[in-house]
Amino acid sequence: MEDGVLKPTNIGTPQGGVISPLLANIVLNYLDWQLQAHGFRFSRYADDFVVMCKTRRQAEKALALVKRILQDLELELSPEKTKITRFVDGIEFLGFFISSRSARMRAKSEEKFKNKIREITKRSHNLDAVVVEKLNRMIRGTVNYFCPPFAMTLKQFTKLDGWIRKRIRCMKYKRIWETDNRRMKNKYIDRLGLLRCRDLCLAVKER
Repeated sequence: MEDGVLKPTNIGTPQGGVISPLLANIVLNYLDWQLQAHGFRFSRYADDFVVMCKTRRQAEKALALVKRILQDLELELSPEKTKITRFVDGIEFLGFFISSRSARMRAKSEEKFKNKIREITKRSHNLDAVVVEKLNRMIRGTVNYFCPPFAMTLKQFTKLDGWIRKRIRCMKYKRIWETDNRRMKNKYIDRLGLLRCRDLCLAVKER
């Protein structure tokens, strides 16, 4: 559907459709077998994957192999998402930014989370238990995903806690004033039952 108008398609599957990951796994099993047969180490989730190599020369060979395999499957790589990079410079994979120094929520994932929070905390809405419940559901799901043992997201989530509470104050008073920090302290917001990303992240890591 584009601009509210249904249009017929004769290739691919609808974005977000439940059948898409299943079909990707069925078709790309062949890619897994070929990469393994050629001695490459890789990680794949549905149609997102990375191939790890020791040298750039090996990476170029892997890229050529992947292109050839996908061509046999009548598929092609996304030019925007495909590149050869060094681990020290980092990669984006499944919502994370992963490098030799750290693993954290990538910038686009953080902005997507913020946009969902903005939608819930519009100033035209009233601050009530329903809003807090929606926020907690969003916070809990995001933290559970982005706080695996290998991730270093604690500092990132601490900053997001402050930002979310600023949104709560703006929602309550329909404005942005620094003095509202004193009028509506964090203790009061905590009593409303709003979860803290940092606390949830620590709890997840302790499991």
